[in-house]
Amino acid sequence: MNTIASEHRSGFVALVGRPNTGKSTLTNAMVGTKVAITSSRPQTTRRTIRGIVRRRGFQIVLVDTPGLHRPRTLLGERLNAVVSGEIDEVDAIVLCLPADEAIGPGDRFIAAHLPARVPRIAAVTKADSVRREAMVVKLAGVAQLDGFTDIVPVSAVTGYQVEELVTLLGERMPHGPDLYPDGEVSDQPPELMVAELVREAALEGLRDEMPHSVAVEVEEMVPREEPHRGLAVRVTVYVERSSQKGIMIGKGGARLKTVGIRARREIEALLAERVYLDLHVKVAKDWQSDPKQLARLGF
Repeated sequence: MNTIASEHRSGFVALVGRPNTGKSTLTNAMVGTKVAITSSRPQTTRRTIRGIVRRRGFQIVLVDTPGLHRPRTLLGERLNAVVSGEIDEVDAIVLCLPADEAIGPGDRFIAAHLPARVPRIAAVTKADSVRREAMVVKLAGVAQLDGFTDIVPVSAVTGYQVEELVTLLGERMPHGPDLYPDGEVSDQPPELMVAELVREAALEGLRDEMPHSVAVEVEEMVPREEPHRGLAVRVTVYVERSSQKGIMIGKGGARLKTVGIRARREIEALLAERVYLDLHVKVAKDWQSDPKQLARLGF
């Protein structure tokens, strides 16, 4: 047997936690490129995102999961079920606990219900947002949670101890070959990544409950007809009420235009080619609680 091959490690790591605890930002930092959308809005992540991390001697497949929360809609129930299913299949779990927030009942509930069969690491995220004294208090509180093999303060923004966390996770992976080919950073299809980038752009500047009402579907991605170059991408942004449609479009279409400019820039960087982005806004009444509409949107 090849000794080098037998020493190689690979496996899956789930990042879990309450909404808006820095899971997606940390995922991007560890992968080294953007694979998950981010926002200051809770519950931005609605799908399981896999990001692939490679280092000498190991490969980690990060599973960025939706934030666990008390569901108020059928969508919320399904997202929680997705997380429960994912953590049953991974080789290690990272619980994200933001340094600038006190440990609450939600954190304790999640920590207590993580499976004991795999290593569990507590990542104290957003370490750059607090002073050293506050971090000491936070770490002491995390240490009182049972079952964690390691506690690692990290900052995805500054890179503080991100590589240390990657190395630690690599050491916790079982022996095995690479799970994904060299060069891949995510297993998401382009259409899903485009939809997520449009939703990320659409969430900017929204208030109150509006962000939860936004869903995005890519209707078409096709090469433009000659003599034009690049891709024609037709996208529908769904909201739940007519009043929300007006907010999304903005006065004279100004807001939707801004969303399109921001999203197109990200999509072109992702696909490495010119994109003609055609955005439309439609009302899908109460889609978060409608099984048929949820199924059509892929939830």
